[in-house]
Amino acid sequence: MGQHTNLPFIHLNEMKKSNLWFCAAILAVQGLAAQDSQQDTPKINQLDEVVVSDSRFALKRENSGKTVIKITADELERNQGKTVAELINTKSGIEITGSRGRDGSVFGVFARGGRGRQALVIIDGVRVTDPSSFSQEYDLRLLSSANVESIEIIKGAASTLYGTNAATVVINITTKKAAKKEIAGNVRSTVGTNQTADDQNGNLGSFRNEVGVSGTLEKFSYGVNFSNRYASGLSAAVTPTNDEDITSQFATNVRLGYQFSDHVQVSIYGNQTKFRTDFDADRMEAPNLAKVTQERIGLSSTVDYGTGSLHLNTAYASYDSFNVSTFGESTSEGKNLVLDIYNKLVLAEKWHTILGINYIKDKAVFSSEADFTILDPYVNVVYVSDFGFNLNTGARLNTHSEYGNHLVYNLNPSYTFSTEHGYVKLLGSYATSYITPNLIQLFGDFGANPELEPEENRTVEGGVEYFANDKLRLSALYFNRNEKNTIGFDQNFTSINVADEIDASGVEVELSWRPCNAFSLDANYTFTERKGDAAIRIPKHKANLALGYQLCETTNISATYAYTGQRLDTDFSTFSSVSLESFSLVGLYAEHELLPEKLKVFLSASNLLNEEFVEVVGFTTRGRNINAGINLNF
Repeated sequence: MGQHTNLPFIHLNEMKKSNLWFCAAILAVQGLAAQDSQQDTPKINQLDEVVVSDSRFALKRENSGKTVIKITADELERNQGKTVAELINTKSGIEITGSRGRDGSVFGVFARGGRGRQALVIIDGVRVTDPSSFSQEYDLRLLSSANVESIEIIKGAASTLYGTNAATVVINITTKKAAKKEIAGNVRSTVGTNQTADDQNGNLGSFRNEVGVSGTLEKFSYGVNFSNRYASGLSAAVTPTNDEDITSQFATNVRLGYQFSDHVQVSIYGNQTKFRTDFDADRMEAPNLAKVTQERIGLSSTVDYGTGSLHLNTAYASYDSFNVSTFGESTSEGKNLVLDIYNKLVLAEKWHTILGINYIKDKAVFSSEADFTILDPYVNVVYVSDFGFNLNTGARLNTHSEYGNHLVYNLNPSYTFSTEHGYVKLLGSYATSYITPNLIQLFGDFGANPELEPEENRTVEGGVEYFANDKLRLSALYFNRNEKNTIGFDQNFTSINVADEIDASGVEVELSWRPCNAFSLDANYTFTERKGDAAIRIPKHKANLALGYQLCETTNISATYAYTGQRLDTDFSTFSSVSLESFSLVGLYAEHELLPEKLKVFLSASNLLNEEFVEVVGFTTRGRNINAGINLNF
């Protein structure tokens, strides 16, 4: 077993003392702000953006056969104080259960009626997952928004480019790059309440601090950042006593790069994240806790040779977990090695080709050590014509050390009609994907079955996108997804490939409108229907609305509305299905620039109307909460 490092426990009073500088900094700079009258031009959010995730090439959105969602650095900046999970949860087709509850409670990433194991998270080109976990999904609680530059979300089957688990959604996260000048820094601090709807006590229970330094010295670049998150005041479960459960996270990230020439670049990076959370049994107070230590080290390299480039992305990660529950203490250790090398070649400025090979080795320690390897060659081709037709197609041969070979492929045509002010794009897609059985299912201590086959997914899509004047984008898309060989349990709780198939279908509608530089409107609606099982925690109807307004060159405000429709959940005290009522949440955000490009203060309110709702049976959700913070650049 690996060594488990206890996370530092920070008492609430100590956290309050550590944030006194937050108030002092605001007072100290207000006098300086009065002496500086220079103003910046308001940022214009461009809708005609470049997308990468669906092809790995930087192509204009009109040449993409998908409705890729891009969360830019500007959007992240305008949502300071939110976690990555909270922000992703506002996008169409995705439901992150637990993101509206107590910090430290994430119960699953459900995209397009799928389960967490069908969602893939990628950080800087490398898939991340804990091989010792049962769900296979990456724990989004380990992510710190302080180190995120942008996020692209591509929905649908994407195993051709990204391999196993890329069945319903790929969340492609790019971390922050080094500043162009020799040294630059950022400090961000947030403090706020952490309370339920029926106990609006006003106590400060949420603290987040982030600091980073980066720069470029001729050919050498560097970046270091540290962040911590602490939350208290809420009980994980709804219990008679509602005793508070503590959550804390500490993350350190380091990145070093060197530009050997105009054509050769190499960077190495490292991460350590320590996460600790108390948790309760369903409707029962319990002294349970979970500790996770994540350590990652990676290397990325690019060799540019004119019409093409050779890329290498590799990372080694370890995950040490320690749990105390009503069933006793348990530990697990997972290690993961990923190597992805591929060549990008552009022919005649129309053919964008990728030829690559992907290697994965997952290892975990249960009562004994277990591992498997994956070696996948893959090819992908994007054709961009000069008359509006585009085609994205490819194939991957999955070679697994346990079950052998499995072929997946995609066919994604689109056609763009130019208009006077923009374009109309018709798109369609047929793609397959796969999910490998995990190490617990193959070799775990209970119910393991080494004869398992991979789960198979098939997704069909069809839609239309309208774009006009860099101001309006409207898209509507229908999807239909089929699951085969889903891994479940027999009557003896042994893992098996279930014979029954699961079908999920739905509609996603997205709207972005920028009528002027000062105003923005973003809205989305998702209808999802899953047949073949209970479809727990998947709302049939979900909608989001965000309004932004630039009051002046230094001040902007935004308002959000989120509707989550009825859905089923399981009451594990009776093992019966429960219908959960729909709910609506309203939020507000405001930020003001005290020093141009230097200092901002921000204020946010979540669940402004203090609505009581249930997200997961037996567990706590947050009521009205207020957060305030500063963001200082130097």
